[in-house]
Amino acid sequence: MRQYSADLTPPWKKPKPVPEVAAEPGLVVEEAGTGFCGAVIRCEAGTVTLEDRFGKHRVFPMEPRGFLLEGRVVTLVRPSPGGPARPTRTASGSVAVPGARARVARAGRIYVEGRHDAELVEKVWGDDLRIEGVVVEYLEGVDDLPSIVSEFAPGPDARLGVLVDHLVPGSKEWRIAQSVTSEQALVVGHPYIDIWEAVKPSSLGIEAWPRVPRGQDWKTGVCRALGWPENTGAAWQRILSGVHSYKDLEPELLGRVEELIDFVTAP
Repeated sequence: MRQYSADLTPPWKKPKPVPEVAAEPGLVVEEAGTGFCGAVIRCEAGTVTLEDRFGKHRVFPMEPRGFLLEGRVVTLVRPSPGGPARPTRTASGSVAVPGARARVARAGRIYVEGRHDAELVEKVWGDDLRIEGVVVEYLEGVDDLPSIVSEFAPGPDARLGVLVDHLVPGSKEWRIAQSVTSEQALVVGHPYIDIWEAVKPSSLGIEAWPRVPRGQDWKTGVCRALGWPENTGAAWQRILSGVHSYKDLEPELLGRVEELIDFVTAP
């Protein structure tokens, strides 16, 4: 007599096997049933905890075919003990996305005043910006900002964010920023004379940023007061090397950069 399998499901109706993926911390997936998307922060007792970009946590069972990874159905499994540790946060404090590909650049941009500003933003927010597809460009100065904004022609699908140094009421920078009227352009700034001051002194091993008398070149005066060689390029590299994450920066800068990213990426 013939032997028949207990499973009489035709082969073409059987679900195809899907990859099993270890639920490593930082892995970003989408739960298939609810569409909730977040990074893995915990995996235990058959469940996985995800955190979305707003900090909200949800716990899901690790059922077969229960998640999407880059649009593909997968089954999450517990990572093997002793597996390689991955960073769970970027330098800006956001959830890290290991192996994420950079998004195609948006039409929107963020402009920052000066090369040093651009390098600092890249070092701390670079991972976030690549995932969001936001390009940062630097301005030589803000004197011509209204015409620069006009030439960019920001719109709903191409928003423009601008970060300005020393943006305090009554300053030249403040008056220029006030003249930008486009609803699709946002100009914000920090109160410091230069982006150097936005780095916490404690991160550089100094007590405080020195006061430089008016009329002197501020950066040269800082080098002189701190006993550093009067080479502002070398001084900046020294400062930048002391920045490892958002914790090394003053809140007055952190809030403004996050505000610009949210503005440019808003739907």
